[in-house]
Amino acid sequence: MTILGVEDVVSGYGSMEVLHGLSLKVEEGQVVCLLGPNGAGKTTLLRTIFGILRPWKGKIYFKGEDISGFPPERLVRMGMAYVPQEYNIFPSLTVQENLEMGAFIREDDIGPRMEEVYELFPDLADRRKSRAGELSGGMRQMLAIGRALMLNPELLLLDEISTGLAPFLVDAIFERIEQLNEQGVTVFLVEQNAPKALQSSDRAYILEGGEKKAEGSAQEIAEDEEIGRLYLGR
Repeated sequence: MTILGVEDVVSGYGSMEVLHGLSLKVEEGQVVCLLGPNGAGKTTLLRTIFGILRPWKGKIYFKGEDISGFPPERLVRMGMAYVPQEYNIFPSLTVQENLEMGAFIREDDIGPRMEEVYELFPDLADRRKSRAGELSGGMRQMLAIGRALMLNPELLLLDEISTGLAPFLVDAIFERIEQLNEQGVTVFLVEQNAPKALQSSDRAYILEGGEKKAEGSAQEIAEDEEIGRLYLGR
């Protein structure tokens, strides 16, 4: 089943058009990555999907329902979560308080879900009383993902989650992404680290100048020398 569908979407900021009739889809249970150079429109697409920006034209579907222009809080209640590249935690709050804030719309007991997050990220469990601003960059990103997971989403949108992290932390982040997917969470991620993203993904799209330049299985994209040379800096 197609959990996320983007059809001929045009979007941007003010009078500046960034996405020019973009179409793609994400199947339920997959990890799909969106790759491309800086300024390609990758973050703009995630913001448009999550309702931070309204599409000027085109349609966005989530679980078969047209969600074009739905506000983020409505999408969260429908089962979508978004982890932006920056400002994705509350530095002055503790790790546990951040996770509690992540479950703001839930009315049931969040204790069991929090323990599941701690099981996925045991380093966070050890620092649950520490202020988030005191964490390392890698742990902050893990906390940001953990906050999103408190809502038990069906679809997780991740924007450049590995930026600025040491290689061993990048490996740890992607291991967790793979674990989440094995637990049934569909993941759509924007990533600059193309080799790592392709290694962990089922399918991939290449975006440049707000337009789709290539798509295929992650293995096909990884092995295509021309795509690597033109779009992935190989």
